[in-house]
Amino acid sequence: MTRQYRIAVVPGDGIGHEIVPAGVRVLDAAAQRFGFRIATEEFPYGAGYYKKTGTFLPDDGLDVLKDFDAIYFGAVGLPDVDDTLPARLFTFKVRKSFNQYVNYRPARLLNGIEGPLRDKTPRDIDFVVIRENTEGEFVQVGGFVHEDFDGGMAIDTSVFTRKGIERVAHYSYQLARRRRKHLTSITKSNTLIHSLAYWDRVIEDVGLCYPDVAYQKMYVDNASANFVLHPERFDVIVTTNFIGDILSDLGGAIMGSLGLGGSGNINPEKEYPSMFEPIHGSAPDIAGKGIANPIGAIWSGALMLEHLGEQESAETIVKAIEKTVAEGTLSADLGGSAGTDEIAGRVADAVRTV
Repeated sequence: MTRQYRIAVVPGDGIGHEIVPAGVRVLDAAAQRFGFRIATEEFPYGAGYYKKTGTFLPDDGLDVLKDFDAIYFGAVGLPDVDDTLPARLFTFKVRKSFNQYVNYRPARLLNGIEGPLRDKTPRDIDFVVIRENTEGEFVQVGGFVHEDFDGGMAIDTSVFTRKGIERVAHYSYQLARRRRKHLTSITKSNTLIHSLAYWDRVIEDVGLCYPDVAYQKMYVDNASANFVLHPERFDVIVTTNFIGDILSDLGGAIMGSLGLGGSGNINPEKEYPSMFEPIHGSAPDIAGKGIANPIGAIWSGALMLEHLGEQESAETIVKAIEKTVAEGTLSADLGGSAGTDEIAGRVADAVRTV
């Protein structure tokens, strides 16, 4: 019986309507080669939907999405929609409701791309940032007190639980076991002496279960410098929601462009669907021009297949990406002239042959 996966496709806003179809094209090529089927259903959720309906997804939206094997997402946000709303009313809502407590973001320099670090090669830049995805600094617990008067206050409170830290720690140590057996935990516990010191202690406690994995603690300021000066020192990074948000974008930058970065919002137990998306935004300034880089979306599709158990097809998509860029098919953000459809077509063709 043919393996089939039901995928909810949510292009979102801006270039999402170009890069997500490009990614689906590559997923279809992988499915044809490896003998499984991708059954997609598209949903219009996002900032554009909010402008029409007053909500980013309908009241039953989460119930509808819950029945799918995975969610393939583009980007959310438009210039004329309050930029505090997309995370609160869509992205964070999905992540928390579906217990997607792992944010998985690989950073890898590809052959054929000249990154901004002049003396670094693909052997030097190959790591994964694991970001705790449902707690920490982004829980949005807080409020305002007399905000329009003298002495007004604004408060945001971070929340770190032992369970939340332990589960992302176990995921990260297990990933490190499958890679190069090195884990770096990045915090700022010398100044956030309660929340992040607690994080450090729990990460180290979990590490006792993984004596074969080398463990290192690093402060985020030092880590930021080492991303640029010595990226080869990193294998698997585990860090908090806020710190991971920033460092993973820095990882995308040293790859050569945020347009290359893929990610997964993962529920490892598969009790709920996981959501896969490129790390960049909706880029409405270039939407409709056919020039958006689809590699981040395509790579996110590979991560989705890996999560679903289609390891060989996921690896083939990444090889196809590498072949395409190594042959010089590059988008404008990488100094090339290839458009979205051309890149997707080249990757899809490579999926059938590599």
